[in-house]
Amino acid sequence: MTADRHVKLFKNGGNQAVRIPREFELPGKDAIMRKEGDRLIIEPTSPKSLLALLATLDPIDEDFPPIPDPPPEPIDL
Repeated sequence: MTADRHVKLFKNGGNQAVRIPREFELPGKDAIMRKEGDRLIIEPTSPKSLLALLATLDPIDEDFPPIPDPPPEPIDL
């Protein structure tokens, strides 16, 4: 576990920001932030897999027409 570190808060446009010291650097380009009481929690996001993305989609409720599947043409070898 890394020791606590005192950091400065500053304004970035209309937002409050904090510079994250190198030893607390998170992987990737996105993070999840939430507040628990007086604590501000910042966690790295998990990489999105195709299966995770597909699980968020609504099921398709329409019937698809049958697809013709004729037998293959004979060929001479």
